[in-house]
Amino acid sequence: MSDVRGRDERVLIVGAGIGGLVLALELHDAGIPCRVYEAVPEIRPLGVGVNILPHASRVLCQLGLEDPLTRASVTTRESVFFNRFGQLIYREPSGRYAGYDHPQFSIHRGDLQRVLLDAVRERLGADAVVLDHRCTGVTQDDRVAQVRFRSSSTGETLPAVAADVVVAGDGIHSAVRAQLHPNEGPPRYSGINMWRGTTVGQPILTGASMVRAGWLDRGKMVIYPIRDNVDGRGNQLINWVAEIETPRHVERDWGRPGRLEDFIGAFEDWHFDWLDVPAMLRGAEQVLEYPMVDQDPLDRWTFGRVTLLGDAAHPMVPRGSNGAGQAILDARALRHSLSTIDDPQAALQAYEKRRLPVTTQVVRTNRSTPPDVIIREVWERTGDQPFERIEDVISRAELEAISRRYKEIAGFAPEALRTGD
Repeated sequence: MSDVRGRDERVLIVGAGIGGLVLALELHDAGIPCRVYEAVPEIRPLGVGVNILPHASRVLCQLGLEDPLTRASVTTRESVFFNRFGQLIYREPSGRYAGYDHPQFSIHRGDLQRVLLDAVRERLGADAVVLDHRCTGVTQDDRVAQVRFRSSSTGETLPAVAADVVVAGDGIHSAVRAQLHPNEGPPRYSGINMWRGTTVGQPILTGASMVRAGWLDRGKMVIYPIRDNVDGRGNQLINWVAEIETPRHVERDWGRPGRLEDFIGAFEDWHFDWLDVPAMLRGAEQVLEYPMVDQDPLDRWTFGRVTLLGDAAHPMVPRGSNGAGQAILDARALRHSLSTIDDPQAALQAYEKRRLPVTTQVVRTNRSTPPDVIIREVWERTGDQPFERIEDVISRAELEAISRRYKEIAGFAPEALRTGD
C-alpha cells in the first residue's frame, strides 16, 4: 500500500472486538502498520460463550494462537442433539475429532478477547490499542480518511485521526455503518428471545460436548462447557442459552440483565439422566437477556477508503456458532486484499466482493436452516412426542445431509478447508 502524506495511520481499525483484534494481528503479520481505537476506557470481559469452528480456528492457529486458546478454552469433541424429553437424536464429532486439521474451541468471549488483546500488545506494542476513543464519524477525500472521536469517560471531543484506510469493526451499534447507511431500517426480530448464563457444574456427557435440545415453541437449550476445572475439583464453567418463541423482546444489548422467572418454567421438567437442566439454570450467577435479531444484508460495505467488518458489516442471529467466526474470516480476507493490491480503495472493493456474498448467505441461512434444524425436523415429524427409535423417525443419512449442508454454506465443510487459502 502506498504512503499518503498527512495521514496518522496506515490502517485505522475502529473497535477492539474479535474482528478488529484479529485484523490487527493479520495486518502485522503481513507487515502493514495499523492501530486499533476502542470506545471503552477499559476492556473487561463481556458476554458469555462462543464457539470457534475449524474455518476460523485455522486462521487463529496460523497466527500462532493455538496454545493460548487451548489453555483458555475447552476443545470441543462433539455436537449432540436431543428432543425436550432428553432422547438422543444425533451426534457427530467436532473439530479435530471429526478429521479437521484444526480444533473447535468453546470459549468465554472475554477469554478469547483477552488472548487476542495480549497478542496484539505483545506483537504490535503497548500503544497498538488506544482506549477511550469512541468513533463518532468518518470523513474522507481522494487522499485520506479521517475519523472523529470523543472520550467515552468524559464526553469531550478528541483529536481526529487520519489514515489511508478505515475499517469499522465497531459491532452491532456501529456509528460508521449508521453514517454510511443512514436510511437503514431497524433490526429484524426473529420472534425468538434468548437468555444466557454460565453455571459451575460437573462435566456433561464427554465433558466437551456441545448440546442442542428441545425446540423453540416450548423451549430450546444450547449448552456447552467453556472452562475446565474452574475450582480445582474438576467442575467446569458451563455456558447455556435458553431460546423461546415470544412476541416480547428488548433492545439488543449483550450486557442486559435477564430474569430467571421469565423463562425457567419452560424447562422445569427437564430432568435427564445426563443433566438436571433447571438446577443448572438456578445455579447461574447472572442471567443476560438478548433478542435474536439481525439486519437485512447490505448491498455494499465499502465507500472509498472506508469499509465494514464483522458485526458492523453483517449482524446475524446468534445461531450456528458463526458470528465471531465470520468476523475472523473477514479479517483474513481483508489482510489478503490489502497485502496484494497496492491501491487502498481497490483493495477494499476486492475484500467486499469476496466476503459480502458469502456472509449474506450465512445471514439468510441462519434465519431459516441453521444446524439446529435437525431438532426442528424431528419435532415436526414426531408431533413433539417421544419416539421409540430415532431411526423410525429420520434416517442417519438425512441427519448427516442436514449437517453437511450448513457446513457448506458457512464455509467449514472439510473439502472447502482443504482447498481454501
